[in-house]
Amino acid sequence: MAAIALGIIGFGIMGERLLRAALDHAAAHVRPVGVWDPSPEAAARLAAVAPAVPALGSAAAVIEACDCLYIAAPPAAHIPLAEAALGAGRAVFLEKPLAVDLAAARGFVAKAEALRARAAVNFPMASSPAVAQLAAWRAEGATGPAESLAIEVAFATWPRGWQRDAAAWLSRRAEGGFTREVISHFLFLTRRQLGPLVLQEARATFPAGEGSETAIEARLTAGGVPVTLSGGVGRTEQDDHNTWTLRGPAGAIRLRDWSVAERPGADGHWQQAPDALPNERQRPLVLKRQLASVAAMTRGKDHPLATLREALEVQEVVEAILAAGLSG
Repeated sequence: MAAIALGIIGFGIMGERLLRAALDHAAAHVRPVGVWDPSPEAAARLAAVAPAVPALGSAAAVIEACDCLYIAAPPAAHIPLAEAALGAGRAVFLEKPLAVDLAAARGFVAKAEALRARAAVNFPMASSPAVAQLAAWRAEGATGPAESLAIEVAFATWPRGWQRDAAAWLSRRAEGGFTREVISHFLFLTRRQLGPLVLQEARATFPAGEGSETAIEARLTAGGVPVTLSGGVGRTEQDDHNTWTLRGPAGAIRLRDWSVAERPGADGHWQQAPDALPNERQRPLVLKRQLASVAAMTRGKDHPLATLREALEVQEVVEAILAAGLSG
């Protein structure tokens, strides 16, 4: 079966990462046919990274050339680009969040669902081997019925060191912040593992001016299971440290630093799965699986990618957490 033609709009960190994965690991599934980004620096970087992939002159040109459009632009552009692509009969693979305007996101999802649009959102945990390991442990009875979940995220600085080129929007509350960029992934994981999310209480701290949040705390439920959530900047010396810890009467399991599945050993200390890989080594495998699923989605086949509805449910919680800080 021929690889699907993939167009990319936005050639920042995520656009480049997905393009490299497409070329290096997923050529059997997708064939990059064009990239557009308004930045001259992005075009120069594309020429260095993938000289065979053309830098097209407009978003419309990329949509015209592709079977599926990957949207890696800043959030305010997500819905207009997605609507243009869907209107042209293309499939769409979106970065999260859908938007930062909840009313616009709700309207877009309702319209796309009514049209049975081929669209999905890039939450890589949908294709994570570590997440599959957690699910297998749960199926074996490692926790028994879920009783509680704790999610903790910490950063040395925000944006993280490798995101400095995108700081112009990632560091500002209008579109950026770690709750949208990072916590959303763990809320998606929670929704998939436990069930619908219901926010009960939240607190967010913002600096003076227009900067993004520096700390959040929240309580919610997922499928009725109590969940505690905390995150903050300046809480670790690492770029990024996180844990997702599920407990039940039979024991506990956790996901650490994005990609390491762990459970307590006989001595009570956390022990990682025998085939666990650090995130930088697991990422190519995850992205290959994501892109295989993008190809399936584009062909109208079943796939495990995050649906628009799942992404909207996550976004509803994220924006409510942030609003709690702005209204407090």
